[in-house]
Amino acid sequence: MSRNGTELKQGIRRHRLVKEDLIYGPLLSRRLGRSLGVNLLGTGTKLCSFNCGYCQCGWTEHPVLKAAEPIADFPPGEKVADALETRLQQLCHEGIPIDVITFSGNGEPTLHPELQAIVKAASALRDRYAPRAKLAILSNSSTVYQPQVRAALEGVDLKLMKLDAGNEALMRRINLPAKGWNFAEMLQGLAQLDGVLLQTMFVWGRVANTAPVAIRDWTDRVAEIRPNGVQIYTLDRVPADPGLMPVSRGVLAAIAAYARRRIYVPIEVY
Repeated sequence: MSRNGTELKQGIRRHRLVKEDLIYGPLLSRRLGRSLGVNLLGTGTKLCSFNCGYCQCGWTEHPVLKAAEPIADFPPGEKVADALETRLQQLCHEGIPIDVITFSGNGEPTLHPELQAIVKAASALRDRYAPRAKLAILSNSSTVYQPQVRAALEGVDLKLMKLDAGNEALMRRINLPAKGWNFAEMLQGLAQLDGVLLQTMFVWGRVANTAPVAIRDWTDRVAEIRPNGVQIYTLDRVPADPGLMPVSRGVLAAIAAYARRRIYVPIEVY
């Protein structure tokens, strides 16, 4: 590894973030501001449709695409809503403002079978206790091909959806999706979803998505999806795969500059 690569890797924050609570924060997010997190995947374990090497929560033991899988043990929607209301009441009492209520947690939040009802309940609670806050979701986009998932996402203000590569082969290497995942269906689902904000994690090491042909393919897919904006960034915490390392700020800036020349979409570097 180069000296520059070693320095970049040393800059990663050395802790894993598997959530132990249904509601956590508010935390200061570099992309969202003061974010109150809603963990829809249960506490202490990870449940996801991808097995990304860069994940700060570690490896996914059994990636799944369907909420009905027997391995899933989701917190009931009513319990999530009650916990969210309790925390919002506390924040109001303490005079602590929030910018967003973010559905995220230990994996892929769209796997929760009661997502649409939870979003509706959270919207009502937001209006009551934090009317200036937005609802946000951090999703890897794997389930967006499902109509019921897109219907649930329509109730979310900030739909932050992942796209880490512009071709299927590279996405499979980076994200290690569950059996049954379909790249073309995912792209179609993203294009059908209104108000998408794409997020892309760029990495170096055991697998990299910064080669010129990879960036060209990625910008082509972004153009097809027509998002409201794109956020690009790199590793900030310890990844599951120690063979990955963060991309330099200069490379991120060059990727953004190239993409802005090819597609008319706002692109931010974090």
